[in-house]
Amino acid sequence: MDVKQLTALVAVADAGSVTRAAELLHLVQPAVTRQIHTLEQELGVPLFERSRAGMELTESGRLMLERARRVLSELERARAEIRPNPGVLQGIVTVGLLSSTSELLAERLVAAVLQEHPAVRLRIVSGYAGHVRQWLDAGDIDLGLLYNLKSTSSLNVRALLAENLWAVAPPDGGLDTGRPVTLDEVASHPVVMPSAPHGIRTLVAEACARLDIVLNIVVETNEVSIQKRLVRAGHGWTILPGIAVAGDVASGLLSAAPLHSPAVERTVALALPSAPRIPPAVHAVADLLVRQMRDAVERGEWPSARWKPDN
Repeated sequence: MDVKQLTALVAVADAGSVTRAAELLHLVQPAVTRQIHTLEQELGVPLFERSRAGMELTESGRLMLERARRVLSELERARAEIRPNPGVLQGIVTVGLLSSTSELLAERLVAAVLQEHPAVRLRIVSGYAGHVRQWLDAGDIDLGLLYNLKSTSSLNVRALLAENLWAVAPPDGGLDTGRPVTLDEVASHPVVMPSAPHGIRTLVAEACARLDIVLNIVVETNEVSIQKRLVRAGHGWTILPGIAVAGDVASGLLSAAPLHSPAVERTVALALPSAPRIPPAVHAVADLLVRQMRDAVERGEWPSARWKPDN
């Protein structure tokens, strides 16, 4: 098994055909076919199902593809870190942002890295906390934002800020960011919520259980943009971090207000793997991410957020 075979596997999987993969790799088609065939012979299982529609991964192929991507990514990182360039911080760093924070943080983090460490190549992925945790555990990302999590045997977690969740309604819902609303008031409306076991769903469910409140959940979705779109269309209210809707509220697309009685709070934390060696580039990007978050809180751009002491 060699790098050329793994590269061919990834290219064919992404392109859906040997012909297109050969074009992307600037190789002749028989060479790509030979690489895939050799890999299948070595593994003793077919990696693709061939048909007129193209090349479709088998179950074994999907498993191998996941490992191949990881191997190629690590090799690319090693080249970037080892390539001689004295005095210059370099490497590849993959960051996992919470969906609710990506609009505020992604571009600012990119700009900061380009300014201070231009030889560092940044990769940004975005998802819910559960996704980010899975990516960290699998080694697919180098650092990520999570919430309501303490350090574990596999992760070093640093709590950065606490923020209240907000009730979110259509523009004519009458909510005002300066006038908090109760969870009871939210329960008097149809509600659009994330699907369990999403973290916000868990926080809200715990708060409802304490007060014996039952929400009228009319639809569930694990995509923030869909939640907001359904609310704008009048299908119900929802509950989200203020940071996820601040722009929509400012532009008049939604109305929102902090929750109280009870206040429902999440703690956003930075998580890195508990590894014996973290590349210097990863530490540098983590520091820049923390700086961008703290600056956003201090400038009042992160609604209802309170920066944790000693950070």
